[in-house]
Amino acid sequence: MKKISQKTIQDLEFHVVRDQAAAYCVTEDGKAAMTELVPYRGRENILKELESTHEYLWSFGSEHQIPNHGFDAIDRELQLLDIDNSTLEKEGIRRLAHLPRTVNKHIVFFKKLQEQFPRLQERLEDIPMDKSIPDRVDQVLDRFGEIKDDASPILKHLRAEMNNVRGQLNGSFGQALSHYGQLGYLDDIRESVVENRRVLAVKAMYRRKVKGKIMGSSKTGSISYIEPERVLTLSRKLSELELEEREEILRILKELTDFIRPYIAPLEEYRAYLTHTDLISAKAKYARKIKALLPMMVEHQELDLVDAYHPLLWISNNERGEKTHPQSIRLAPDNRIIVISGPNAGGKSITLKTIGLLQLMIQAGMLIPVHEKSRVCLFEQVLTDIGDNQSIDNHLSTYSYRLKNMRGFLRSANEKTLFLIDEFGTGSDPELGGALAESMLEELNERQSYGIITTHYTNLKMLANELPEMTNANMLFDARSLEPVYQLQLGEAGSSFTFEVAQKNGIPYSLINKAKKKVERGKIRFDKSIAALQKERSNLRKNNEKLRDKEVRATQKANKLEDTQERVQQKLEDFQELYDSYQKYIQLGKKFDQLASDFDKNKKKKLLLDELMKLVITENVKRRPPKKKVDKVVEKRQKGKAKQVENEVIQKVERIRSEKKKNKAAPAVKTPEKPKDILKVNDRVRLTDSKSVGTIDQIEKGKATVNYGFFTTLVDVDRLEKVGK
Repeated sequence: MKKISQKTIQDLEFHVVRDQAAAYCVTEDGKAAMTELVPYRGRENILKELESTHEYLWSFGSEHQIPNHGFDAIDRELQLLDIDNSTLEKEGIRRLAHLPRTVNKHIVFFKKLQEQFPRLQERLEDIPMDKSIPDRVDQVLDRFGEIKDDASPILKHLRAEMNNVRGQLNGSFGQALSHYGQLGYLDDIRESVVENRRVLAVKAMYRRKVKGKIMGSSKTGSISYIEPERVLTLSRKLSELELEEREEILRILKELTDFIRPYIAPLEEYRAYLTHTDLISAKAKYARKIKALLPMMVEHQELDLVDAYHPLLWISNNERGEKTHPQSIRLAPDNRIIVISGPNAGGKSITLKTIGLLQLMIQAGMLIPVHEKSRVCLFEQVLTDIGDNQSIDNHLSTYSYRLKNMRGFLRSANEKTLFLIDEFGTGSDPELGGALAESMLEELNERQSYGIITTHYTNLKMLANELPEMTNANMLFDARSLEPVYQLQLGEAGSSFTFEVAQKNGIPYSLINKAKKKVERGKIRFDKSIAALQKERSNLRKNNEKLRDKEVRATQKANKLEDTQERVQQKLEDFQELYDSYQKYIQLGKKFDQLASDFDKNKKKKLLLDELMKLVITENVKRRPPKKKVDKVVEKRQKGKAKQVENEVIQKVERIRSEKKKNKAAPAVKTPEKPKDILKVNDRVRLTDSKSVGTIDQIEKGKATVNYGFFTTLVDVDRLEKVGK
């Protein structure tokens, strides 16, 4: 990829975006790198940078917060390390030790979460974890950046002796303070500090009676500051110890500097990594501000931006509380060049700059404010010709400058070029300049370049209609209010609304008519046709919006009615269930009432129990869930198996009962056996010693088929007894 020119960066205001993003950097190195940021070269480098920024942006909304990457400026420290026998100050050493300590935290963090941050982790693959500098510095400096007492045995001994001397000094000074205070030689303030030493505040009249060294006096001369004689010796000793301490600290710092000196290259590598991390972090924070994302990146030449916003305009309008209109535009092999026309102040230039600025941002590794369905490719070069670039120094007019610029376009344009030209062909005679612009546009089309131009020239609009790879587009304009809509419409050219805008701005109608007569009829007719089409489109758009609003309201009403109907239907079903339930209980109550009435008449408890049993069994059968529909053959088999099991169960029960009867002792007096009843079909019978009553359906060969309502069984006739009617 070719280097993007500084002119393109200025034309598309990419430098303003860089300055805004630089405010999110936390290091001076990061800010400097951001203000000098230019689009990267090579597809792989661009994709890595985009994915790294995307991962960092994702971390803001996740539970995995990336560790801090900030560090202080270390230029001076690195320069000193390059000088032999130089010694760093403790603050400089602390700054240098912060770099490997921070990078080590990043290595641990991204290694643990490499699945969530693959690109960010990949940046650390060539940076080994090294704790040499942090561990060595921690042996010398505490967390506040001060030299530790045990940094060396000599320093430890010196500081212990200094503390002892300070204790003696304070004790001696206290004795002198008490002694001369009792004598009344001291002023009300009693003591002070001069040249970092404690002194007695002695009244001037008694200064000769106090033994010691006069360190000064007050402004009025009423107080003399005297260091007592008894502490002078201790003060001298303390000064000597402090001097030895400074010399030992200097020796320790020099030794530590010599230890760090061989690590200049790793420190530069740590610095570069953290600076780049600051750059990525700032891009992610800026993306969050403008609600940007990573669109789909495609390898073939296709640029399909959906709901794209100009970031600078979006921020500016948000601060003023105004709405920003997004644009959607597509460039592809079958639609490589778009010619945008329409009135001035309609948004043509902003649309042009939006496309170009977003392309530069993508190729600089920055996320862009578009819809997630957008598709973006990479271009080898982005060429721009925007604005009036007169050059007084070079004696170039606007048109001369633009011709010189177009010469550069024609030299380098190819199938991987994106060109953006505002007001193409202006600056010269409309007829001649339009013809030259048409020839240049045809040449760019033959080179299969991709581009967007804005123009008022009719011949360029007609050329876009004739060539299949070119498309006309216009910025929508409200023909009634003559106000821009700021929406790009593909497929048709736009009218400049020259005379309409002039009339709105107070130009006399007579002058407008005179101007119309001076223009060829064909041009006026063409412009009128375009204007009429735009008016029609504007009306259709308004009608569509009204119909859409009505449709939404009708849908809302229908949904509301449907919800109401569902609630009413549910209530009706609930009432029906409640009514059926009450009816069931009423019928059940009537049956119980009838049983009670019958029992009251016949006083037959056994009959009552049998009827109650039948009633309970019947109710239980009703409560069972309905049987699933199965194949008739399968159903017959299931019924046969059920009957077989029932018969076996009944036979076993009868066998057990008969065995129990045999084991019982015979009664003293035998009761005469009752004569057996002759049973016939439809008789109500029950098994001996059983309360369940059934009806005989069939009698054959001493066997009776008894129907109990919910099942039937085959029983010996001898085991049945007849029940009353």
